[in-house]
Amino acid sequence: MDHDVVIIGAGIAGLNAAVTAARYGLDTLVIDKLGAGGQVINVDRIENFPGPAEGMSGFELGPALQMQADEAGAEFALDSVEKLEKIEGGFRIIGSELNLTASAVIIAAGSSRRKLGVPGEAEFEGRGVSHCASCDGPLLRGKSVCVVGGGDSALDEALALSAHAEQVRIVHRGERPTARHSLVESCRATANIEFIPARTVERINGDDGGVTSVTLLDRNADTGSELPCHAVFVYVGLEPNVDFLPDGIELAPDGRISVDLTMESSLSGVFAAGDVRSQSVAHLAASAGDGVTAAIYAARYLKTIKVSPSASS
Repeated sequence: MDHDVVIIGAGIAGLNAAVTAARYGLDTLVIDKLGAGGQVINVDRIENFPGPAEGMSGFELGPALQMQADEAGAEFALDSVEKLEKIEGGFRIIGSELNLTASAVIIAAGSSRRKLGVPGEAEFEGRGVSHCASCDGPLLRGKSVCVVGGGDSALDEALALSAHAEQVRIVHRGERPTARHSLVESCRATANIEFIPARTVERINGDDGGVTSVTLLDRNADTGSELPCHAVFVYVGLEPNVDFLPDGIELAPDGRISVDLTMESSLSGVFAAGDVRSQSVAHLAASAGDGVTAAIYAARYLKTIKVSPSASS
């Protein structure tokens, strides 16, 4: 085998798994298509992970964890994994460029942002439709923006956008946002943030210059209206990244990987950590714990199949 363990995904779960696996003496490779931190690198301020009281940015946290993993001896590769196969004695991981083997695999591939699936969304992607407030917020100074979604991510991004945009309107399906109480209160206390409840976005409108408005449906009155805005930030949930998995891995009804308490999947030797696994609470600190657990039990698994650390290559 090329490696003792290959970790697919360099988000918080994957990086903590890498630190732990490497410290256990395992020949460890981390593969990710985005780089250290995964999607968290786009978050302006992280408050649900142990650290400074004032929080930190994802751009700081990701590289810090990668440095720990690198110092522990883990290796990193930038690639998109397209297929995972069970082979005799281990697994084959096939990427757009890489083709390698491992005795055990930890899947920490995370999730991708769910799309609205409405007219105009694809057309105006990158021209007003965005998923990154820290990237595009500074370009919207003095303008009106719309954030779609009522969860933690949506409200986090709304707060980040409020520092740049003149007006931030949060459109969400329910009567109340589902984000944690502290975030809701912070948004309510911010003068240029407004909640628009019980609405769904039916269409994103625009012209050659980009987004100009969204068409909303009032879920209570079944009537439509136009909301002028210069950009739409979509945060309506996540889809687990599991397209590359072999058929032998059992998935939960929500499409995430079913695991036991050791983070092992139904396919022996394959572990899952973070929000790609079933029953995840989608909290960064919990994802970090998942990664540590998966790495420890991967090391124990390798002992049971008599693969000694750093001897599989």
